Amino acid sequence: MFKFLKKEKVVEIYTPVNGSIIALEDVPDPVFSQKMMGEGIAVIPTNGNIHSPVKGTVILIAATKHAIGIRAENGVEILVHVGLETVSLKGEGFNSVVNVGDQVSVGQLLIEVDWEFICTNAKSIITPIVITNSLQNKNQYILTKEKEAIQGRTVLINATAK
Repeated sequence: MFKFLKKEKVVEIYTPVNGSIIALEDVPDPVFSQKMMGEGIAVIPTNGNIHSPVKGTVILIAATKHAIGIRAENGVEILVHVGLETVSLKGEGFNSVVNVGDQVSVGQLLIEVDWEFICTNAKSIITPIVITNSLQNKNQYILTKEKEAIQGRTVLINATAK
């Protein structure tokens, strides 16, 4: 009843790093390309550190500091996975500057990255941005058609709660 009065909550997910945007299907890792972890998009970073793509709460920091999870205010859970097969680096090349439970705002620094080290020692610097609970919720996701991303300015995904 009075459904027309209910306002849909839209969350814009911004790029966490500067770079070129690619479809998740083009990520050379089946866990991401087959969307086993959820809907999303990826960035091939050109420079900069990893910044928060949304306003929310840090819910996960991998022990190896290569990935961070954030729950946005509308419940959308976003994983930023820096590089591919970077867990094998055992935290080297990464410095997390936030903790689980921290409240973060869009653009806030999350992880400092030594891209030169990552380029030399990891399979790839491709950084997937995945909505890990997209398979469990009824939200709608609109992915950008942009090809270049500016950290904190380019909207990668609009998530609309239904």
